[in-house]
Amino acid sequence: MPRAIVCRELGSPESLRLEQFASVPLTPGQVRVAVRAAGINFPDILMAAGEYQLKPELPFTPGMEAAGDVSEVAGDVPGLAVGDRVIVKLRHGGYADEVVVTPAQLTPLPSTFDYAEGATFLAAHGTAHHALVDRGQIKPGEVLLVHGGGGGVGLAAVEIGKLLGATVIAAASSEEKLAVAKARGADHGMLYGSEPFRDAVKRITEGRGVDVVFDPVGGEIFEQSLRCINWGARLLVIGFTGGIGVAKTNLVLIKGASVLGVRAGEAARRDPAIGEARLKSLFEWAEAGKVRPNISHRLPLADVAQAMRLLTERKAIGRVALMMD
Repeated sequence: MPRAIVCRELGSPESLRLEQFASVPLTPGQVRVAVRAAGINFPDILMAAGEYQLKPELPFTPGMEAAGDVSEVAGDVPGLAVGDRVIVKLRHGGYADEVVVTPAQLTPLPSTFDYAEGATFLAAHGTAHHALVDRGQIKPGEVLLVHGGGGGVGLAAVEIGKLLGATVIAAASSEEKLAVAKARGADHGMLYGSEPFRDAVKRITEGRGVDVVFDPVGGEIFEQSLRCINWGARLLVIGFTGGIGVAKTNLVLIKGASVLGVRAGEAARRDPAIGEARLKSLFEWAEAGKVRPNISHRLPLADVAQAMRLLTERKAIGRVALMMD
């Protein structure tokens, strides 16, 4: 019988359980996918704790992205065949040996990726693309500051920012993470704690400040970012893994800055054309070998709590994947 990670009570990663379930027959318009890998994302952890904006009814299975092979197709579904390698886009449900979805939730796995890379691609790189292209509208020659530059979405922003012609400054919590960020295209690296990052930014930019701030961390990081921006800067609020930030609105006013929230999934649901353009760019880059998730850990499905802790304890560099085999 297939297995799934089940959240029956809201709480810590350790409250999640590995359970077996019975496969259900397909109904018209559905596709069954044998999942080979699933990506760990912060929203999965927050959802299991009841702290995310989406609150599924209990019990539920976390997991917003996965990759695997099509194993069954309903008779009325065209264009898909058993054996197709696919990425699965979900709101939850990916931490399982199999999922039943609609064709709209599937996209072909890039030929350059393995399953784990496919399962850790769209959430991070899609968020970074939407942030920098649609919201930040970054231009060649501008300076981009990426906080959490050793994390999954941070490394995606480093890669995409460089592809879009920006000068990229990556900030991270360890030299090891900075080394990976530089290998992915960062022009400069800043180690948190070595000096105030706003001072480092001013030194690197010769007092000019940065044009775009990519911030998945929040908290004190957000306020300090306001103190090292150029005129007309755009501050992209990606998340709040370090806490909820408090904006000094006088600093926003003085610099003529914009604070922009980033919700890549919701933007695509409201305007499918945005999502289609995003996928087209990302898959062209993937096939050309220009973008690729950095996966520091691959763990068995049963080790989901350990996998989640790698993110919450900042031990991952890039992405963490659950492997179903």
